[in-house]
Amino acid sequence: MITHPKPQELTEAVARWIEQIRPQLDPRNAFLARVAANALAAVTRELELSEAAKARAIERLEPILGHGGAYEGLNWELCEKLRAGDLGVETPRLMAVLRANVLDQLAIDQPGYKHEGA
Repeated sequence: MITHPKPQELTEAVARWIEQIRPQLDPRNAFLARVAANALAAVTRELELSEAAKARAIERLEPILGHGGAYEGLNWELCEKLRAGDLGVETPRLMAVLRANVLDQLAIDQPGYKHEGA
């Protein structure tokens, strides 16, 4: 069974290669290379962190929604209940759950973001 290279290893290797050649590129292509390297870094973080973040989100959402399920379904239901006004700031623990879920997503999307309480 072939176990390597893993997706994270591939994205990291390509990002390292881009960073090696970027100084030799003209300004426009150096900028585009930086964008590509940043995109690969985001994909790497998504591969490394998203499953654990989804598992934590499920644990947080189950008590609020009153049942379990897959992350996508729970998240969709949460959005629908928020839109309908069935859940709001008065809902116990909702704001803490939303904050924790957003911080988990920020760790993937924008790990350098300095948020309140960091």
